[in-house]
Amino acid sequence: MADEDIETPVSEIMTTPVRTIEPEATVAEAATTLTGAGIGSLVVGTDRIDGILTESDVVAGVAEERDPAATAVADLMSDPVVTIRPDETVHVAGERMGHNGVKKLPVAEDGRAVGVVTTTDLALHLPSYRVGMTPQPKPDMEKGEYE
Repeated sequence: MADEDIETPVSEIMTTPVRTIEPEATVAEAATTLTGAGIGSLVVGTDRIDGILTESDVVAGVAEERDPAATAVADLMSDPVVTIRPDETVHVAGERMGHNGVKKLPVAEDGRAVGVVTTTDLALHLPSYRVGMTPQPKPDMEKGEYE
């Protein structure tokens, strides 16, 4: 792998436009947006980054038996948010994600989200970092045999 791949600014690989939602919106509204847009997170707040709501946050809320129609996004969002600047590198993004245990980083400029970089974005940009997977035979579920 070329060193320049890890020195690429995140602005070149980030996902845009940023999908946002207000903190007072319901989790049901957020779930509809996530599903409709085929994305895994929403930045909370439009004028500034108040938080981030991920699919995992929504699932955790449902597991806690919270009513998505009556629960505000602010009640489930992660805050404070780990962010990255557009001029920081892919290498820095990967380190920051790993150090903080997150899979998505809002890209922030002047306090506003201008993009989102995800572990998927990193994997697509840095193919030599991907884990090699050997296709495995499908389990024989009818016979109940699988490993």
